Amino acid sequence: MKIAWIGTGVMGKPMVSHIISAGYQVTAYNRSLEKMNDLSCHKVTTLKEAVKDADVIFSIVGYPRDVEQIYLKEDGIFTYAKTGAICIDMTTSSATLAEKLYTEAKKRHLHMLDAPVSGGDIGAKNASLSIMVGGDEDIYIKVNDLLQCLGNKITFIGAAGSGQHCKMVNQIVVAGNIAAITEGMVYAKEMGLDGQTILSAIGSGAAASWQVTNNGPKILSEDFAPGFYIHHFIKDLNLVKEEAAKKQLQCQIAELVVGLYESLSDEEKYLGTQALIKAYQK
Repeated sequence: MKIAWIGTGVMGKPMVSHIISAGYQVTAYNRSLEKMNDLSCHKVTTLKEAVKDADVIFSIVGYPRDVEQIYLKEDGIFTYAKTGAICIDMTTSSATLAEKLYTEAKKRHLHMLDAPVSGGDIGAKNASLSIMVGGDEDIYIKVNDLLQCLGNKITFIGAAGSGQHCKMVNQIVVAGNIAAITEGMVYAKEMGLDGQTILSAIGSGAAASWQVTNNGPKILSEDFAPGFYIHHFIKDLNLVKEEAAKKQLQCQIAELVVGLYESLSDEEKYLGTQALIKAYQK
């Protein structure tokens, strides 16, 4: 089976490394060629070269506009993918776009799955991601072994776009959690409490969460290196707002937290999501 992998950033590089380690024949493409330097696979400089012979095409890029461009532009994936190829977009993107890509793929005798992930760079490096899949279930079953190389929780959600909608639910819950642990650490400091002791105390109770375990210590140590960029999380929460608006639904947590993140400077938005503490400090 020949695999094409598009996007080798913070998430994509460790993810494709697992596919390579599993013994699959992989061709990788990234706009910034230097980000592929240490990958032990075939590396190319155009989308055409990457996808023309591929049985399965993975993509994980930055924004919905990037997804639309790589698939639908004149020299994009849909132009050069061979008949019957399975495309799997793992970018956190628009559910509406996922539905559009699914329909367009069908017209071209291709298959399309939306399969966004959760778990950050840690999950990508440890192959412990949660993967949420939308599309045709029979196609999902065909690529499940590949997805198992990337995560330890693979869930088929439903029709095209369902994976993206599930990721929006995930991001709403993450937003509440990261804001809560940040606010909690601010409160602890103001009350003269030791942050590490607090994290230990709450980390095994009802407040236990991935954010407490992973981002709590980073907040205390002011380690703001990006496991997941703020500017990408802002994109995700604005997608929540856009999709919710179509149903006249107000997502108050998403709106509150995205407002806090948007108050940060452009430079700060390239830090990790745990740098939300900077908004509280202002």
